[in-house]
Amino acid sequence: MRINKWPIKPIGPMIPSMFLDKRLGDDKDYGLNLFKPNSDVCMKWLESKEPGSVVYVSFGSLAAVGEEQMSELAWGLKRSNRCFLWIVRESEESKLPRDFVKETSDIGLIIKWCPQLQVLAHKSVGCFMTHCGWNSTLEALSLGVPMVAMPQWTDQPTNAKSITNVWHVGVRVNVNEKGIVTKEEVERCIRKVLESERSNAIRGNSDKWKKLAQTAVDIGGSYDKNIEEFVTKVACKS
Repeated sequence: MRINKWPIKPIGPMIPSMFLDKRLGDDKDYGLNLFKPNSDVCMKWLESKEPGSVVYVSFGSLAAVGEEQMSELAWGLKRSNRCFLWIVRESEESKLPRDFVKETSDIGLIIKWCPQLQVLAHKSVGCFMTHCGWNSTLEALSLGVPMVAMPQWTDQPTNAKSITNVWHVGVRVNVNEKGIVTKEEVERCIRKVLESERSNAIRGNSDKWKKLAQTAVDIGGSYDKNIEEFVTKVACKS
């Protein structure tokens, strides 16, 4: 029996053009938001911060963090003494420690949702603390943002391994015997990405992958050539 095989033609990264090659002026977002982003407040706050000074924290649209873990994460962000932008969905707000927002108002901004691509592309963002969902991972990799990997489930541990051991663009948190990432560990990882001797290498690798992503989608890149070849073959068959 003869089996026809179609060759695999990888394309990507599938990031809107204006964040990479800028060839399509109207390609600025995915055209869909699960929640309404608080864009104006978010971007105005980022504009007031120094380049590379902000820790952006988001665990996506589905991951639910337990109350104890939320508390450790909150106080770890405070201990790092870094400005932070933290996305806390409305369903998760009750898990925040009492008075935490008030106590960190000088360095932190907590909002329900944001335009993530715009945030990651902003010059003030120096680190992304992420659950390592594939979309978030690919966006940070393509935009050159170092990561603190805090995977939750499914493919996320695999993505975290790539972040730390394959691409070398971040560090992964360690959990204690209860499966909790402590405030001390949160602080340690943030400082390791932003302040340690290793931070220069992490930033260098992040810049390298950003350039590779731009090259792939630009004219003559792998994405560009594979799309052209695929369309040409389809057109010829029709």
